[in-house]
Amino acid sequence: MTKVRSDERSSGTNGGMRIRTKMISLVALLFAVLSVIKIAIQSRMLMPSFAELERDDAQTSMRRIGNALGRALENLEFHAADWGNWLDTYRYMQRPNWDFERENLTPYALKRININAILLIDMDGEIVLSTARDLATGATLRIDFLERKVLPADFPWRKNLAAGAPARGFIQTNQGIMMMAAAPILNGSGAGRAMGMMIIGRLLTPDQVQMLGAQAEAKLIMTQDLTTGAGDQIVETDTVTRIYRSVGDVYGRPLMHLRVDVPRRITARGRDAVIYASAYLIGAAIFILALLVVALTRVVLQPLARVTRHAIAIGEGTDLSTRLELPGNDEIARLAQEFDRMVERVAESRRELVDKSFQAGFAELAKGVLHNLGNAMTPLGVRLSKLGGRLRAAPINDMEMALSELAKPDCSPARRTDLEKFLYLGCREVAVLLKDSQADLEVIQRQSDIVRIALTELMRSTRNEYVVESVRLPELVAQTLEIVPDASRQRLIVDTDESLQRVGVVHVARTALRMILQNFIINAADAVRDAGRAKGMLHVAAEIVHESDVPKLHLCCKDNGIGIAADKLARVFDKGFSTKSRDTNYGIGLHWCANTIRALGGRVWADSEGPGLGASLHLMMPMGIYENRSNVWFEI
Repeated sequence: MTKVRSDERSSGTNGGMRIRTKMISLVALLFAVLSVIKIAIQSRMLMPSFAELERDDAQTSMRRIGNALGRALENLEFHAADWGNWLDTYRYMQRPNWDFERENLTPYALKRININAILLIDMDGEIVLSTARDLATGATLRIDFLERKVLPADFPWRKNLAAGAPARGFIQTNQGIMMMAAAPILNGSGAGRAMGMMIIGRLLTPDQVQMLGAQAEAKLIMTQDLTTGAGDQIVETDTVTRIYRSVGDVYGRPLMHLRVDVPRRITARGRDAVIYASAYLIGAAIFILALLVVALTRVVLQPLARVTRHAIAIGEGTDLSTRLELPGNDEIARLAQEFDRMVERVAESRRELVDKSFQAGFAELAKGVLHNLGNAMTPLGVRLSKLGGRLRAAPINDMEMALSELAKPDCSPARRTDLEKFLYLGCREVAVLLKDSQADLEVIQRQSDIVRIALTELMRSTRNEYVVESVRLPELVAQTLEIVPDASRQRLIVDTDESLQRVGVVHVARTALRMILQNFIINAADAVRDAGRAKGMLHVAAEIVHESDVPKLHLCCKDNGIGIAADKLARVFDKGFSTKSRDTNYGIGLHWCANTIRALGGRVWADSEGPGLGASLHLMMPMGIYENRSNVWFEI
């Protein structure tokens, strides 16, 4: 039942969540919550702010592209105004001539101001002069808008033509989209009546688009996909932020889309920074968590677990010899110190209780045995006294003398007759004596049986289980010396070897082992006395040995007394044998020790180098719980 309760308590202790697990779980949960909050802040605040910065950057880039386009149109408008307010142009409109075209409208002149086309239009909208060149090769370009004879009737710039106002914009041609700017043709001083309109144009070639992007420090792509709605449109991918802007022609119709691709470097770097920060934060959190767990474990949890394990071990077992000995002055250390003092008091009370119980049981057993032996020995003594008196009164000596005289050859017949009659009477008297003695022997036999039964009961009582206690051998030797007679204790110096301390706590029948050690100490003191020394030495050593995987305690008590002869070593534990005087010893002590040790499942032997060289008494006994009825022992 004790084993079952112990298992239940152990399983209950292990099954429940320990404080260390709770603390680690709580701290880990706290860090997990902080991590979730951090991730939420990153995903809801930091990363969107990076994306917003990139959108602002994309819009800024698109504004720079718009400004670049505006500057390009302004540049065209400037050249248109320059050419339109030129006296030669003014005169050409009054009177066209070939020299003007040959000298001024050369491929070099167009390339110098980076234009592809020039148109001179009179006030009626008729195209007076038109030319178009490829800037790279100087070859003539066929542009459908320039091949007209007159401006379309719905052309929006007709109003500017009539008003003498400049204009700029985009138109779609067969060669692609063209930027165009117009200015009135004046007399060179900027005054007078306008003679028409000067229109110059520049094709938006890929090189021109790339140049505009370079001016705006952005990657510009021009498309004529008109599916995107009006206004700026922002599209974000994992690697780029794209912003679209729709550009209309001079009619106000959608003509093209400008797309600016802004690499998402801010988000990438922000993501890297967040990842690095998260990694550092996680590393710091893990380090702090580990440091906190180590600190909690060393300062609180480990001492508390040690106290808990010790309390459970004390509650489940009978070992009251171990102590926590927890250093420090904090609450847990003071609790451990108070617990040690409490266990010390309990162990001392238990030891006193076991000793008193053993002594009381021993005294009660002796009282009953002595009472039974006394009841049996009184009539036994009376019968033996009567039997002795009868035997002493028998005419044994006289009959022996008569028989001697009859054996002589010179015995007379008369004397022979008297002697034979005397022998007859003596034999009859002896027969009566033997008959009476037989009755006395029967009574003595019955009384002997009573004594034997009493001794049998005594032996049966000695087979009860011993109380196994957890003891430290130095303390056991000190307790044994307390019950050794003063004369023996004063004659010996008991030297306890360091091995007794190294063995630590052993689980043995303390009361029996203490009485055995008491006999060994008394025997060593007598050996010192018999050696003629006033003071002797007894060295006690111990070790734990394993025989057949069974741990056993080996104790050796070596004295410097008179020693033991080699032919007597094997008999020192026999009943009735003793090397001492019969007046002071009856050979019972060591024999009792041998019987007790054998009852505990152990053995005992003696060793000596010879007379005058001292002797060693050895005992080997298993450690655990003993069952004497079968002379075996069991260990938990």
